[in-house]
Amino acid sequence: MATAERPAESEQSSGPASGRLMQIGEAAERVGLSIRTIRHYEEAGLVVPSARSEGGFRLYTDADLDRLVVVRRMKPLGFTLEEMRALLAVLDALDTATGRDHDELLDRLNLFHSTATARVTALRDQLAMAEEFAATLHSRLDQHRGG
Repeated sequence: MATAERPAESEQSSGPASGRLMQIGEAAERVGLSIRTIRHYEEAGLVVPSARSEGGFRLYTDADLDRLVVVRRMKPLGFTLEEMRALLAVLDALDTATGRDHDELLDRLNLFHSTATARVTALRDQLAMAEEFAATLHSRLDQHRGG
């Protein structure tokens, strides 16, 4: 892993598109994950910090945060760590692939899209059932309260 000095204060306060490095706490806050979860994803090989400070602190770029967001969005859809790794590999390779390799990567991405869409539909169905259940309970409350 590359070693980088801790960013100057002016770099730390710059905007998200600046390419600056941020420590794990700020990265966690920006993507809505705990520090522990980010460390777990690093151990699982999903996201590796782009650099480390002289003191050994993990330093993340906006591209690293983009990867964390992909993982965060896959989690509620029930994707396994292996599936997450596979999708990230496809996304990484897609930008530079050409010809047949590019087409194969698009096919794989399409499979992930289809799977995600099916899982979203299943979650919507579950939510609809849960809302119906909550409405039934509300009706029962009204009925027995005399309202």
